[in-house]
Amino acid sequence: MSSRLIGVGVGPGDPELVTVKGVGALRAADVVVVPVMETGERGRAEATVLHYVPEEKVVRVVFALNERSDRARREAAWDAAGERVAGLLTEHGCVAFATIGDPNVYSTFTYLAQTITELVPGTVVETVPGITAMQDLAARSGAVLTEGTEPLTLVPVTAGAAVLKDALAGPGTVVAYKFGRQAQEVAEALRETGRIDDAVWGSALGLTEESIQPAAELDGGPLPYLSTLIAPARRDGGRGGKL
Repeated sequence: MSSRLIGVGVGPGDPELVTVKGVGALRAADVVVVPVMETGERGRAEATVLHYVPEEKVVRVVFALNERSDRARREAAWDAAGERVAGLLTEHGCVAFATIGDPNVYSTFTYLAQTITELVPGTVVETVPGITAMQDLAARSGAVLTEGTEPLTLVPVTAGAAVLKDALAGPGTVVAYKFGRQAQEVAEALRETGRIDDAVWGSALGLTEESIQPAAELDGGPLPYLSTLIAPARRDGGRGGKL
């Protein structure tokens, strides 16, 4: 029987936003892997998973999360994590990997799956979609992501504020992920492109420390790394104006 690796999106943090299919996949798996940093603190994925499966079924695997400067260290961490998960697949057969948001949107699962297909040939890789931070922020803030023919651009600000500024110069809604460390540059880009008035940002969505604020109030102070920003499209045509 082939081994199965299932990437399960568990949403942005609110345990009520895990899909029914996601809960079923977590419970049906022999083992649920959750990514943790070397410091060992419990992450959002693990906290969410523990609402649905017993702790003894959860295996914590260290990843070099958010490591961008040291390629060798990052690659070594991916290799070590891959070896650990490969061993779990050989031993148990069906392993679920819990990831915040969606497993196909800027997820560590992508790198793990690539490693596993090399280490354990024949492994069946599947994904269960999850609710993303931009969807949750839109719901909690009242920001409409898209109407009619508007485009939607998702930008990880880790790629640089210039990439965000180029997107903001366009006609559609722009969503920025992971902008907490570059909040000042993001605020400047919003102001320069005339997009700051309707923009909103949020962090820790659905958690006790949740924060949702107008982007116009950004003051350059430090924000959580996983902050999300929505800059809605310019809309002045009334109802259905973008159809």
